[in-house]
Amino acid sequence: MSGIYFHIPFCKQACHYCDFHFSTSMKLKNNVVEGMLWELDFQKEYLRENIETIYFGGGTPSILSIQELETLLDRVHKNFDTSQVKELTLEANPDDITKEKLTAWKKLGINRLSIGLQSFYGPHLTLMNRAHNAQESLNAVKMSQDHGFDNLTIDLIYGIPFKDHSIWHKDLETALSLEVPHISSYCLTVEDKTALGVWAKKGKFKPADDEFGAEQFEHLVSKLKSNGYEHYEISNFAKPGFYSQHNSAYWKGKPYLGIGPGAHSFDGKTSRQFNVSNNSKYVKAIEQDQLLLFDKEDLSREDGINEYLLTTLRTIWGCDLSVLKEKYQFDLLVEMKTELERFHQQEWIVVENNHLKLSEKGKLFADQIASELFV
Repeated sequence: MSGIYFHIPFCKQACHYCDFHFSTSMKLKNNVVEGMLWELDFQKEYLRENIETIYFGGGTPSILSIQELETLLDRVHKNFDTSQVKELTLEANPDDITKEKLTAWKKLGINRLSIGLQSFYGPHLTLMNRAHNAQESLNAVKMSQDHGFDNLTIDLIYGIPFKDHSIWHKDLETALSLEVPHISSYCLTVEDKTALGVWAKKGKFKPADDEFGAEQFEHLVSKLKSNGYEHYEISNFAKPGFYSQHNSAYWKGKPYLGIGPGAHSFDGKTSRQFNVSNNSKYVKAIEQDQLLLFDKEDLSREDGINEYLLTTLRTIWGCDLSVLKEKYQFDLLVEMKTELERFHQQEWIVVENNHLKLSEKGKLFADQIASELFV
């Protein structure tokens, strides 16, 4: 199983919390799309398996025209075996969703939408500098459902500073009322180079403390589980049969090809590639010197172990201890006995059927646990 990921590095405006690679200038959009077509030709031998998932992320993929999407997908179908594609996801902002686009997306084979709602509370949307309002969010989801998009996921952000948890509780109630089968939810993180990061340094914005975010995460888990969602990854919840196949493949270490500025690729074994995170340099590299298009990294044994721990511990499947033994000759239960005993005493981990998994309590400390187990 392999996947193709497109990073579409363009947005209407800059969200105040986002540190992904994007540009609000559309000046190079045509050039970047042309570059992606070239890259699909150049990298057509990278994946040796059938393609099962295609994912348009960003940035804001819904900013692409129907013609641009069609051209990119035509090139994928030309260069790769897509006869086994099960999931074709497009990330979309509510303000981009129209009846005409939904009809066209459906015809292109897009069968899953990821809608970036983030919140239903106007002041929070304003704080984050989102381009839509709460009513547009509701309309976008209902319109998508009316056009046959049953496989929908929405994004929600928690940990936004407020006097209490009432707004977060209302956001979850509203989200549940939409009856979408998948919800991704992330804690607001204040990165240094974002607008929120700059404001925080100047004392103009005070992030919520860790306890506030943890309490909202615990409510999120409890509320969604009681409504039939399975907590299959730290930030992802789905009704049975609606797990993200593309992201699940990431977490299981499957190969994927990343296309576009800032995109990453993994051959499923020991090699990674990182495309240059600059639109101008991306275009110039393709036009003049392909050697500057990406950096390549050969993963060491230690890199492989650490990455496997980091990704698998976040999931419902956990870390398969036999994989560590067979692939890396690493016996985690022996090598990290002291750390594991401490985590067990803190009720952060469980071992079931030769899989190391995080407890509900441990999910609050997922990154810390993984980092302490790194070799």
